[in-house]
Amino acid sequence: MPLNDAATDTFPINGTDHIEFYVGNAKQSAIYYQAALGFKQVAYCGPETGVRDRVSYVLQQSKIRIVLTSALLPEHEIAQHVHQHGDGVKVLALWVDDAECAYNTAIERGAESAFQPRKIQDEHGEVIVAAIKTYGDTIHTFVDRSRYSGPFMPGYIEKESAYPAKSVGLKYVDHCVGNVELGTMNQWVKFYEDVMGFKLLITFDDKDISTEYTALMSKVVSSGNGYIKFPINEPAQGKKKSQIEEYIDFYRGSGVQHIAVATDDILFTVGQLRANGVEFLYVPDNYYEDVLDRVGHINEDLAALRQLNILIDRDEDGYLLQIFTKPIQDRPTVFFEIIQRCGAKSFGKGNFKALFEAIEREQEIRGTL
Repeated sequence: MPLNDAATDTFPINGTDHIEFYVGNAKQSAIYYQAALGFKQVAYCGPETGVRDRVSYVLQQSKIRIVLTSALLPEHEIAQHVHQHGDGVKVLALWVDDAECAYNTAIERGAESAFQPRKIQDEHGEVIVAAIKTYGDTIHTFVDRSRYSGPFMPGYIEKESAYPAKSVGLKYVDHCVGNVELGTMNQWVKFYEDVMGFKLLITFDDKDISTEYTALMSKVVSSGNGYIKFPINEPAQGKKKSQIEEYIDFYRGSGVQHIAVATDDILFTVGQLRANGVEFLYVPDNYYEDVLDRVGHINEDLAALRQLNILIDRDEDGYLLQIFTKPIQDRPTVFFEIIQRCGAKSFGKGNFKALFEAIEREQEIRGTL
C-alpha cells in the first residue's frame, strides 16, 4: 500500500522509467542481458540512427527497462565514466507526469542540475526529460513520456535482436541500493527527504548488519507513494574491509550497488537464471536447518528453495524470498537481487548475517577481505 495518499505526496513519481548503464561494450553486454537474464531488445540508437558518438541498446522484460550505452570515442565522457568506474549505473530514471515541474521543484529545494528540461521529438510524439545529480556520478533523469508512442525515446529506432531471448519472469524494479563513502549516508538521506520529499522508511545499524569481521550502516528512503525505494549504505567500523569499502575501492567512489527486481515465481526465475549461467552468492546448507523455526509457514517447498539456495525472511506483513547474484561484471561492484514478496514489505533483515558471510567468502577468494 502507498505510504501517503496522492494529496500529500510533495514529489509525485509513478515508478522507475529505466536504468541506464555505461558499459565498455554495449553490443556484447546486450547479448548477456538477453541470454543470461532474459531481457528482450526493443530499441537501439547509434551511428545508423544519426547518433555519432555513442550506441545504446534498450532491453525490456515486463516493466523493467535497461539501457546499455557505450562511447565510440575514447575521450567521450561515457568512456571516461567506464574508465573510472567500470561498467556501472549512470542513470536511475524516474517516470513522472511533469518532468519540468519535478526538475524545478528539485532545484528549488537544493538539488544540483545535471541538465535542464529538454523536449525531444520524432514522428511518434515527444518526451520531456531533465536531470539532477545524486551520489557519486549517478543522476536521476525525470521522464515524461505521456505524449509518446515510440519504442523508447526520440532518436531510437525499434530494433529486435536475432537472439531468441526468453523471459525468466522478472516483473519490475523493487528497489535500488546505493553505496556511499563513510560519513555521508545521512547527507544523502537528507537529500532525498529535503529535495524529493522521500520518507525515512527504516534504519539498520552495525548491530543489525554485521559479522565477526565487517559491518555496514543502512537507511531506506521511499517516495511518498512507496513506488520508489532507495536503501543507502555506508561502511561501519569492523576488523576487516567491508563489502561497501571494497565496492567503493573498485568503483572509485559512490554508486549503485545493486538492483532488486521482483518476480511472482522465484523458483522458476532462479531456476532459469541458473540454467542460463548466472552465478549467485552461496549460503551454506545449514542455513535451512532452522529457517522455518524463524519464519514460520511458507507456501513454497523448502527442499526446492534449498536446492536453489533461495533465502527466506518474514516481517509483520508476510514473508519474502530472495537471492543475490555475484557481480555481473569483472569488478566486484554491481549485482542483482531477485525478490518475491509474499506480503512482506521489508528487506530481509533476518538474512543479513548469512548474506554478509557469503559476500565475505567471495572477498576472501578475491583477496580483498
